[in-house]
Amino acid sequence: MIADDQRGIREAFRMVLDAQPDMTVVGEAPDGTAALDLARRLQPDVVLADIRMPGLNGLDLTLALAGPEVAERTRVIVVTTFDLDEYVYTALRNGACGFLLKRSGPGLLLEAIRAAMSGDTLISPQLTVRLLRHVVAPTAPNSDGPNLSDRELEVVRLVAQGRTNAEIADDLFISAGTAKNHVANIGRKLQASNRVAIAAWAWSTGQMGAGRAPRVDLE
Repeated sequence: MIADDQRGIREAFRMVLDAQPDMTVVGEAPDGTAALDLARRLQPDVVLADIRMPGLNGLDLTLALAGPEVAERTRVIVVTTFDLDEYVYTALRNGACGFLLKRSGPGLLLEAIRAAMSGDTLISPQLTVRLLRHVVAPTAPNSDGPNLSDRELEVVRLVAQGRTNAEIADDLFISAGTAKNHVANIGRKLQASNRVAIAAWAWSTGQMGAGRAPRVDLE
């Protein structure tokens, strides 16, 4: 489902998505309030949400559909012209499973949708490092946080470096299924709704140490 106040953007997204054999646009909304009602009625697999819309803005729409208090969350990918730090951080805290700039192009949009359906998160590459290094400035390691095991902390650090479940499995000599279970358990303990929220916790609590940069690998 597409939520954007610009008809041209909605039409362009629909053209790209409907051309894919594994995607169908089931609805469009020109403002956030209509988008919330439509999403609750249609229950789409993924909602593409602009930020600056009349009525309910895209950040509040994300919270209403994918926030930590929502029992059955909808996958929301924020697609916007604006890359302000506060927008990126709030969107991810509100449960977004992707944050893309409209100028990123259709290829990345399709990749983000497929990533969301597989349980991963994709962010426009120009935002990733800034998000994790500056939006969540590292502090001293926090020993008062959730009770994570040593293995779970290893997984947290690998998630924060941009590793996929398969790569985590290879690094730790475990199965991909075990890696996926670790990530799910960590998310529950941290009350983190996606992988980027886990990574944000790692950087903001000093788990990554100083001087490291997360890897950006979208290829």
